Amino acid sequence: MMNYQDITARRLSGLVGAEIGGVNLAPGITQRTVDEIRDALLAYNVVFLRGQELTLDQFLAFARQLGEPSEYPLLPGLPGYPMITPVVKRENETVNFGGVWHSDTTYLPEPPMATLLLARTVPPVGGDTLFANMYAAYDALSDGMKDLLGGLVGISSSRKADAMRTREDRVSEAGRPNSDTELIGEHPVVRTHPETGRKALYLNIAHTVRFVGMTEEESTPILRYLYEHSVRPEFTCRFSWEVGSLAIWDNRCTMHNPVNDYHGYLREMHRITLRGDAPR
Repeated sequence: MMNYQDITARRLSGLVGAEIGGVNLAPGITQRTVDEIRDALLAYNVVFLRGQELTLDQFLAFARQLGEPSEYPLLPGLPGYPMITPVVKRENETVNFGGVWHSDTTYLPEPPMATLLLARTVPPVGGDTLFANMYAAYDALSDGMKDLLGGLVGISSSRKADAMRTREDRVSEAGRPNSDTELIGEHPVVRTHPETGRKALYLNIAHTVRFVGMTEEESTPILRYLYEHSVRPEFTCRFSWEVGSLAIWDNRCTMHNPVNDYHGYLREMHRITLRGDAPR
C-alpha cells in the first residue's frame, strides 16, 4: 500500500487494478491529487473511482488534467464534445462494442496513452469489464520466448474481423467519413513503458494480424499462444460498474474486455482517450 495524502487506493486483485477513494472530481481537484492518481495508475495499471456523476464539461476537464484528449478515429464524439465517444449497447442488441480482449486502437502510429470510461447507464447485473496486466504476461514468459519476441514487430489492422464485428452497428449508423478505410500500425511486440521503464507484451486478438516478415499462417501459432497466455486469470481483475463509476487504464501495459452478459438491457458509457506516443 502506497502512502498518499489526498487519495486512498485499495487493490482489486493481486497483480492489477485498484479502487481509489477520497476523491470528488466534480468541483475540480488540485495538481497534487492529479499527481497521486497518475502515480496510482502507473502502480496498478488501471484505477477505478466510484460516485463520479460528472457533467460532460467536468469529465473533459478532468481528462485534460491527466493528459491530452484525442478523437476516436472511427466514430464521431457527442454533439459539441468530439473528444467524448459514446459506448452503447441497446436493449435490442446482442453484440457489445469492443467485446473482445484488446488495447485501444493499436492500429494507429501513436496509440493512446490511457483511456477514461465513465458509466452513465448500467444493467441491473452483468456488463463487467475484465483487465489484464501485460507486464505480468511478459514477465511470466520463458527466456527463450522473450528472446524470440524481442526482435518482432506486430502489424495491427482496424479491419481485423475480431474487432470489426463488435463495432459494425455503430460505424454503419454514425461512422466518420472514410471509417471503412483500413488503418495499419506496426509496433514492437514487446514495448518498453516510457514512464516506468518496464517491458510489456503489446499485441491483442482484436487488432494484431501478423508479424513483420512473416505470413499470417506462420504468425498464427505464436500469436494464439500469446493471446491465451496474456489473459491467464492470475494476470487479471474484474470490475463491476455502477452509475458514476470511472475507470482509467494505461493502454501501454493493459488489455481489457467488456463482458457481454446483459442482453435486453441498456448499457451506456462515455469514453475519452488520451494521446500517446509511438511504442518503442
